[in-house]
Amino acid sequence: MYSHTKKVGSAGRYGARMGRRLRDIISKLEVESRKVSCPACRSEQVKREAAGIWKCRTCSAKFTGGAHLQSPAAR
Repeated sequence: MYSHTKKVGSAGRYGARMGRRLRDIISKLEVESRKVSCPACRSEQVKREAAGIWKCRTCSAKFTGGAHLQSPAAR
């Protein structure tokens, strides 16, 4: 089966159930959430444990931040 995910990446899993704009937003959010770095050791091996709680896989430091990104977007 050919998957149409060239433009929206992994957000293509939603297919026609969501509009293009929402898939673009989700795609951008997923890419940015993988760029989070640990404030203690500067490692990029950080995983989101819960909404606003992040944990470094390298030094096991826990820290708070935004729900989906390390720092919430300024509005």
